[in-house]
Amino acid sequence: MIGTAEKPGARRPAIQLNVKTILNRIQPHVGFVFHDVRWFSRQGRPEWIEVSVRAHTGMARRCSRCQRPTPGYDQLEERRWRHVPLWGIEVWFRYTPQRVNCPEHGVVVEHLPWNEGKRPLTTAMMGFLARWARRLSWHEAAEVFQVSWEAVYRSVEWFVAWGLAHRELKGVESIGVDEIHRGHGMRASNFLTVVYQIDRHCRRLLFVGKGRSRRTLRQGLKALGPEVVQGVRFACSDMWKPYLEVLAAQAGQALHVLDRFHITMHLNQAVDQVRRAESVRLRAASKAAAQQLKHTRWTLLRRGSRVRGRARQKLNALLASKLQTARAWELKEAFSHFWKYRSVTWAGPFLDYWTYRAMHSSVPGT
Repeated sequence: MIGTAEKPGARRPAIQLNVKTILNRIQPHVGFVFHDVRWFSRQGRPEWIEVSVRAHTGMARRCSRCQRPTPGYDQLEERRWRHVPLWGIEVWFRYTPQRVNCPEHGVVVEHLPWNEGKRPLTTAMMGFLARWARRLSWHEAAEVFQVSWEAVYRSVEWFVAWGLAHRELKGVESIGVDEIHRGHGMRASNFLTVVYQIDRHCRRLLFVGKGRSRRTLRQGLKALGPEVVQGVRFACSDMWKPYLEVLAAQAGQALHVLDRFHITMHLNQAVDQVRRAESVRLRAASKAAAQQLKHTRWTLLRRGSRVRGRARQKLNALLASKLQTARAWELKEAFSHFWKYRSVTWAGPFLDYWTYRAMHSSVPGT
C-alpha cells in the first residue's frame, strides 16, 4: 500500500498501487518479503517512497559470511538503504537487521541479499549508478540521481571488484600489453601498464597497474595466474624493453607480435632524425640547400597518399633531389606494403628484401 503525508513522518492511506508486485517481479529476495510501501510527499509533490522489508517467518536467518541457516541472536536498530528510483522518485528500503550466532563465524549480522557490508546503497542501486557512470561523468551521474560523487565512485569500485571476482579467464590465447600516459611529465608514476585480451571472440581489459616497469607487468601476469599465462599463444606489445624481457621470461611459448602503431611510430621517428641531422649539415654548407628541408617535417610524417597540393609539389621536389631524407621517407612508405600481406610465405621475403634495401641505402642508422 502507498500512503501520502504532507509532512515527513505523517502517514495516511491514499490511492492503492501494486508497487510490491513490481518489486517482487523485478528483484525478489529469498527469505524476505516486501511488507509495506508508503509514499511521502511535500506540498503535494512526491519526494520519496519507503519500502518496509520483513524476514519470512517460515525461513531461518542466514550467516552473512557462509550464508548457512543460523539461529538468531539479537536485533539491531532499523536501517535504511537507497534503492533504484521508480518514476524518478527516490526509493528507500527499511529493515531491522538481526544478528545471528553462526557455529563457524560466531555472532555476525544476518545475510541481507540487497546489501553488502555497511554500504548505504543497495547492490542494485550500486550497479545502476556504475552503469550510468559509463555513459556520464561521475559528477553528472551524481547530479542526475541526487547522490554524492563518492556514492558513484564507491559504486564503480564495488562493481569492478565484483566483476574481477566473478570473471572467467578460460580461453585467453591472445593478450596485448601497452602503457598509457596520464598527467604531466614523463615520470614513471605518470604511466599505467594495461594487459588486455585481444582474441577474436573476446576483447576485454584484464589488468591495470601503476608504472611501466618489469615489476608492474609481473604483477599483471601473476594476477592472471600461471595457467592463463602458459596458455597464451600470442602476445602483442610495443618495443619497450621491460615488457619484452618479462614476456620472454614468463610467456616464452607465445609468439611475440610487435603492434603496427609502434612500428609505424618508430619509422616516423627514424625519418625525422635523418631530416634533422641532414638539415643541420646542409645549413652548415649552404642556406640555399637547407631550404629543401624547411617546413617539411609534418609532410614527411604523413602517409604519401594523404599529401596533396603544394605540400605534394615540395615532396616531389625533395624526392627528386636524392637526399638522405628522401631515401628514408621512401623506405618508410615502402614498408607500409607489409601490412597488406595475409600470408607468411609472401610477407617473409618482402621483409627480407626491405631489410636488405634499408641496410644498403646509405641512410644513417640503418
